[in-house]
Amino acid sequence: MTDQQPQPYQAQPPSDMWRDDEIDLKELFMVLWRGKWLIGAVTGLAAVISVIVALSLPNMYTASALLAPAESSSGGLSGVLSQYSGLASLAGVSLPVGEGGSRAQLGIELMKSRAFIGDFVARHDILPELMAVDSWDIKTGTVTFDPDDYNVDSGEWLRDVAAPFKAKPSLLEAHEEFLSRLTVSEDNATGYVTVSIEHKSPIIATQWVNWLIEDINDTVKAQDVDEATKSIEYLKQQVENTSLADLQAMFFELIQSQTETVMLAEVRPEYVFKTIDPAVVPEEKSKPSRALICVLGTLLGGMLGVIGVLTWHYLFKPEETA
Repeated sequence: MTDQQPQPYQAQPPSDMWRDDEIDLKELFMVLWRGKWLIGAVTGLAAVISVIVALSLPNMYTASALLAPAESSSGGLSGVLSQYSGLASLAGVSLPVGEGGSRAQLGIELMKSRAFIGDFVARHDILPELMAVDSWDIKTGTVTFDPDDYNVDSGEWLRDVAAPFKAKPSLLEAHEEFLSRLTVSEDNATGYVTVSIEHKSPIIATQWVNWLIEDINDTVKAQDVDEATKSIEYLKQQVENTSLADLQAMFFELIQSQTETVMLAEVRPEYVFKTIDPAVVPEEKSKPSRALICVLGTLLGGMLGVIGVLTWHYLFKPEETA
């Protein structure tokens, strides 16, 4: 039996299978070159379409205001409640609860609520400006309404919509449309709040921001005054129903604190938010970015052209026979 010497390793040439899977860059370039007219045509068509789309989009303007949360005036009430809560519970008296959360957070959530936005739209009579504006004239500063949706002379809504929708937009439609234009953001570090509204008219956008801030301050202030007034009436009844001097002293302090809340609300117009930087009429549009739309549309057309040429060559073009 003879020992067999190991044979040196020899690299095997790649099989035809591996050759078929390799990408021939020269062939790929030739395929694209032969299809250059198709790629150019698709790219040109996409460029023309993107230009038409960009020019058809209306200018949109965004007005913004920077707000700071106003200082809370319920600190004294909270202190009195915490001081006398034990005494009141022993006497079987239920004290009115204090402020459960941030007044600024309440204002932010109210801005987005259906009830507030519905009242806001109805109070300022802005439903046509919200739902039926067609364009804005930069020279005259006036808006034109879509004649298919709204008749300016008669004030009649002419929308052609399917049930359950009606010609006149509903509260839910107005709420959804208003939210699509409204942006409320809060800086967690500073607590500052930015309120922005987008509209085809920069004048309307600015006016709505100012109205929104004013109305949210008035709404929350009215709620707090109403609650404080009811608390004062409740506390006065408790004073009459008790003969304990300590409880009477507690109730008088609570009445004083609630009276201070009412007084501060009456003399402070910026009750929830203080305006740091008011909204001004924007001079430049916020969107659309027509140059970006044209560039992206052209690039997309070029990519579709390349994909179409390669797909036709490798999948649908019959193989040439020798």
